Amino acid sequence: MENQLLNNPYRQIKSTAAYRRLMMAYYFMVKHPAWFGKKVAWITSGGPVEPLYAMGVLPFYPENYGAMCGASRMSPSLCEAAEQKGYSHDLCSYALTDIGSSFTGKGPIGRLPRPDFLVCGNNICGTVIKWYEIQARAIRVPLFFLDTPFFHDELHQHNLRYVEKQMGEYIAFLEDQMKRSFPEKRFQKVVSRSFETISLWREILDLSRNHPAPFAAFDAFIHMAPIVTLRGTRWAVRYYKQLKRELEERVKKGVGAFGREEIRLIWDNIPIWYDIRNLSKLLSSNGAVLVADTYTSAWAMEEPDLTFSLDGLSRAYATIHLNRGLGYKTQKMAKLIEKFGAHGFLMHSNRSCKPYSLGQYDMRREVTRLTGKPGLIIEADHTDSRSYSPQQVEKQILMFLEIIRGKD
Repeated sequence: MENQLLNNPYRQIKSTAAYRRLMMAYYFMVKHPAWFGKKVAWITSGGPVEPLYAMGVLPFYPENYGAMCGASRMSPSLCEAAEQKGYSHDLCSYALTDIGSSFTGKGPIGRLPRPDFLVCGNNICGTVIKWYEIQARAIRVPLFFLDTPFFHDELHQHNLRYVEKQMGEYIAFLEDQMKRSFPEKRFQKVVSRSFETISLWREILDLSRNHPAPFAAFDAFIHMAPIVTLRGTRWAVRYYKQLKRELEERVKKGVGAFGREEIRLIWDNIPIWYDIRNLSKLLSSNGAVLVADTYTSAWAMEEPDLTFSLDGLSRAYATIHLNRGLGYKTQKMAKLIEKFGAHGFLMHSNRSCKPYSLGQYDMRREVTRLTGKPGLIIEADHTDSRSYSPQQVEKQILMFLEIIRGKD
């Protein structure tokens, strides 16, 4: 058995079968909303989804679909289709992928589901503003824009009131689109489920503080889909309870995500979706495990306001990871390294995501100063493999692992 684990160290998560059924059902519904008497709204990954579920609207995430295209290695051709229409190669590859899918009708599930309206929040980046404006004009549907001011240190009260006012306008927009009043009681149930899902996700991620870690970041990159797409639903709560039970059983038995765990690492930035499997094999074959990351933990919302109100949502969505300054991100990395007992960290310098990648070289230096742990920056793009050199990255990682072994 031990030889088998050394040769093929990854241990499959049994709950993955339930995860696949759940996500297949979700995509079936958004592809055929009329069958279920539903409307569909495209929404950015940092957008407030709870009011949509309260109103009976199915949310669809173009960025999530871009990740699916990246993982299935379809993004390069879709990006090229958008570029041939005049869109710049320098744009975010999520945007290029989805625009290319709209032009060609191609993708893992075909053309993106047609929305009845769009909801755009700029708490993740500025690209989404024009991206969603372009798509709204092309499809000829309404667009609601939620503006969240960027803050470097603390959230000032006048900024919070500004976001709260827009939340009220968001509700009015939904009432206008759906031609009915906003259901307060149902909204409270949705928000309650949302915060329960967030708590479960945080507890799941925290389980990897154990040695060995029962759940690797590569697993989290996949199993994060329900907290993005189904946050606020009973299905997400049910699924994460199942996943948590399985991982807690692993902890009791001292079973890790991999057969060997000699080096523990933290990941920063969006995954390199098309190379997750290869990177996982490269690290695991050298006894290295990604035990935590800044990306999936962003949905754990460290300090959510647990009030079932629009005010509580305003604070939660204004304080997400990408809407904070470099000081916060540096401290978060340092805390993850200490909390999970990591020996070092990997940073993805992501060509497509400027908000996530800006300042990483300064951040690496400061995190190393604070923790004494080394960091490696690798260059890639989250979905477009045309901007990636796997051989170069492999050499960098192997050399980095040798540095860590030498320090120990």
